Amino acid sequence: MTARIYQIQKNAMQSGKARTDKWMLDFAQTEPRKPDPLTGWTGSGDTQSQVKLTFPSKEAAIAYADKYGIAYDVIPTPPKTLKIQAYADNFR
Repeated sequence: MTARIYQIQKNAMQSGKARTDKWMLDFAQTEPRKPDPLTGWTGSGDTQSQVKLTFPSKEAAIAYADKYGIAYDVIPTPPKTLKIQAYADNFR
């Protein structure tokens, strides 16, 4: 059972930064997904991959994983880049 710890990123459809300071711990999928013969939907018996835990900081998520013996990978947050431009730049 391995997990990944990462900071929640801003959705492309939102302009605000609400809840982007939280950290997420979710588990990797351990068995492949298969189509259900009756409905055709894909699924698996792995319920652990549906668990997503939210933490206020990276240290809290790491402490939780260490406490329960969960192997984890910390995914670093990419640097934020701002593209500064004026409205008048659209007409040049």
